[in-house]
Amino acid sequence: MRVAYRRVSTTDQNLDRQLVDQIDIEKVFEDKLTGASRERPGLNEMMAFCREGDCVVVHSLDRLGRDIRDLLNIVEELNAKGVAVEFVSERLKFSDNDDDPLARLQLHMLAAFAQWERNIAKQRQAEGIARAKAVSPDKYQGRPVSIDTEQINALKAQGLGATAIAKRMRIGRASVYRHLKAVADTRSSRMVSQSEPT
Repeated sequence: MRVAYRRVSTTDQNLDRQLVDQIDIEKVFEDKLTGASRERPGLNEMMAFCREGDCVVVHSLDRLGRDIRDLLNIVEELNAKGVAVEFVSERLKFSDNDDDPLARLQLHMLAAFAQWERNIAKQRQAEGIARAKAVSPDKYQGRPVSIDTEQINALKAQGLGATAIAKRMRIGRASVYRHLKAVADTRSSRMVSQSEPT
C-alpha cells in the first residue's frame, strides 16, 4: 500500500499543494502543526499503521523530520518494519533492502542542508528583531496590561482571595497581590499619620 504523509506548520496553511500528482495514494495522514515536536498525531498514526511492503510518500525531507537526527530515526524505524520511504521533491527512496551507500549519503547531506537553512532563517529573524529593537526599543515591549483596581477591591470586599480574584479577572496572582499590598500599605500609612500628634 502507498500511503502519504503531509504536514504544514499552522492550521491556516494549505495541505493541498503537497503530493497533488500522486494519484496512486491509498491513504493519507496529515498534521497541521510545527515539525519541532515528534509528538504529531498524524505521524504517530502513520507509523503505527504501516506494515511490511508499504511505501510512505512525503513531499520533501523537511515535512517528515524536525531535524536530521529525527528524520533519520523515522526513516530507519520505517525501514526496519519493511516500509519504504519516498521523498518526491528530492527524488529519493529508501527501503530496508536498499544497499546503495550513495543514496544514504544523499539523505544525510540533504537533511543536513535542510537543517542548516532553517538555522540560518532563525538567525536572520533574530538579527532582524535585534535591529528593530535598536531602532525602536519599545516596539517589542508589548501592550501594558490594564488592571481594573476597583474591580479587585470590590471582589476582595466580597470575601474572595487573591487566587479567586486572579482567576475571575484572568490576570496573574502577582498582580493581585501587588495591588492588595499597595492598598494595605496606603491604609497603614494613613493610620500612622492620623495617630501622630499634631
